[in-house]
Amino acid sequence: MSKTVRRVQNQPQGHYGLTSPISLAPPTDKDHIHTQKLIEAMKPFGVFEDQEELFHRTTVLGKLNNFVREWISELAESKNLPPSITEQVGGKIFTFGSYRLGVHTKGSDIDALCVAPSHVERSDFFQSFFEKLKNLEEVKNLRVKYSCKRLELIDLVFAKLSLPTVSDDLDLRDDSCLKSLDIRCIRSLNGSRVTDEILRLVPNLENFRLTLRAVKLWAKRRGVYSNIMGFLGGVSWAMLVARICQLYPNALASTLVNKFFLIFSKWDWPKPVLLKHLEESFLNLPVWDPRVNPSDRYHVMPIITPAYPQQNSTYNVSVSTRAVMVEEFQRGLEVTDEILKGKSDWSKLFEPLNFFQKYKHYIVLTASAFTEEHHLNWIGLVESKIRVLVGNLERNEFITIAHVQPQSFPGNKDLYKQSGYVSMWFLGLVFKKAESAVKTNVDLTHGIQSFTDTVYRQASALNILKEGMKIEATYVKRKQLHYFLPAGTLQKRKKQRVSDISQNNSGLQCKRSSLGESCSDGSKDRDSRTPSNSSSLNKISKLDISTAETERLVQVSPTEMEATVALRASGPPIGCTIPGYNTVCQLRTCFVQGQHKLSGTLITDPKNASPKQHYSPTFKVSRPPTSGECPQKAIDGEKARRGGLGQGGFEVVLITRLSSKELPDSSSPVPTNSIRIIKRSIKLTLNG
Repeated sequence: MSKTVRRVQNQPQGHYGLTSPISLAPPTDKDHIHTQKLIEAMKPFGVFEDQEELFHRTTVLGKLNNFVREWISELAESKNLPPSITEQVGGKIFTFGSYRLGVHTKGSDIDALCVAPSHVERSDFFQSFFEKLKNLEEVKNLRVKYSCKRLELIDLVFAKLSLPTVSDDLDLRDDSCLKSLDIRCIRSLNGSRVTDEILRLVPNLENFRLTLRAVKLWAKRRGVYSNIMGFLGGVSWAMLVARICQLYPNALASTLVNKFFLIFSKWDWPKPVLLKHLEESFLNLPVWDPRVNPSDRYHVMPIITPAYPQQNSTYNVSVSTRAVMVEEFQRGLEVTDEILKGKSDWSKLFEPLNFFQKYKHYIVLTASAFTEEHHLNWIGLVESKIRVLVGNLERNEFITIAHVQPQSFPGNKDLYKQSGYVSMWFLGLVFKKAESAVKTNVDLTHGIQSFTDTVYRQASALNILKEGMKIEATYVKRKQLHYFLPAGTLQKRKKQRVSDISQNNSGLQCKRSSLGESCSDGSKDRDSRTPSNSSSLNKISKLDISTAETERLVQVSPTEMEATVALRASGPPIGCTIPGYNTVCQLRTCFVQGQHKLSGTLITDPKNASPKQHYSPTFKVSRPPTSGECPQKAIDGEKARRGGLGQGGFEVVLITRLSSKELPDSSSPVPTNSIRIIKRSIKLTLNG
């Protein structure tokens, strides 16, 4: 028995976390009333699952567990293991994430872990297991992909232990199960280990779960639920709620939600949030420790996982996204104070963020491709790197906040007739106030071009760059947003600022964005588009920006602009060219003999100095990865989205994340020795 398990057994009852509770006060009658009202306010959003769906999930998991055991046994026979071992090899499915925490919502997926004995290789999981699943009648669709773009039933990761058998009573909390494993298996196992440790470290599971449901719903409605975009993911929100439960062990959910906003609106970031003391182990695995690891010192909002090896779950958070979340914490505190005083109700807490009225300046980022399959691959990669764009913009001396809206929107067909499938993301910008009345010239060119270069380089390295794949960044003011957004989106968001959200039942359901984690009341209007004509497009030529080459200004008249909005910084480095690729035409840019040409002038790409970023590349293929597509050094745990074992059939998807070490980033060498690329700048003038 490991030291960790002995600590668990010897922990004093009633004491949770690093410190003593702030309050042990029992709940009052009014607390019970407020909590019941909170439950009623959340019901229209589909956060509670009915018994029928819960039973269906349990049935599917049971079938999957039996299926895995059968596959592992057959694999042992094929490898000529002794019959005595073949009969006892075992294998087991563990759950983690929101399902294991007990806070999953209607239609949400299940995070699961397939644990196999030592004779099972990772390649077996993506080959023989794939083939076996493909032959099941219940499995309607089986794909291997590298991104999570749509709602699935089961999201499966794989880990093998250094044990000949996996018994039904295996306890993953024991650190010894990590012995002699590679980093991919350790990370896969830690999904389950972290979830179980969170549940063990809270004093009251019922209160924890209800509070977490409320906080997750609030985070999605307010646009701060997205790990990949630099906000917080599910496990991070769970750890924050768990810490509040430790500090107020007897409080009900209504009080805990209020204390959640109170504590974290005043938290002294980057002071880390810890559920327990950091532990050492005989395994000597790398853990989060800013005293030892210089890179850990740059984490701006550390929330540390409680299971060994402890890691920061929020390394993607930037200065801007932290500022946005702290602002939302402060708003949440104000709203919940009013609710508990009887001056408001819980529906106000869940009102969606009015993102498109919040800022005066925006960047519109578009990703387009000619086919739907290419588009899904492309936006997965672009999404995974948007936080790099946020970081680049933050480093601009004139920008204080770069706030990305996690939800993506479809492109306006009238504006992107030649682009096929288009997705758009919006980033709100806050500029520093000028110290004098003098106008300030702001150049966003380098940060945006550095981002697009990074994406094209990695797409080239992944061999997914296809004809028609484009990234375009556009600066617009708030008054120009209606040229991009679906019809009615802006109007509905304005109306919801003053109306009772509970009256708009049609807009209450959370709609998964292409990230799978965002909610929007405007999502049902995705197929509608704002009509656009040449006269309205010409109005956009009045935007307060200029278009230039790197060293000289290019004058573009409105008549020279085609059906595009504002001026864009786009285009891959020539070393990553796409056959037949043609950039946006408002600058009359064309593809000539393998080079970009603009007004007869070719310009050399300046040295890219953007710092390296954490990377989780994503793309999809329709078959098991070959050795060339899935490097042996790939880490982070392969995921398998599975549905497939219940009535009606489900989609089954195998997922792999590649290591950042396998891919060049914006500071890596360009694929060719001499890259010549046209630079088009985005510049604007701010009034003093």
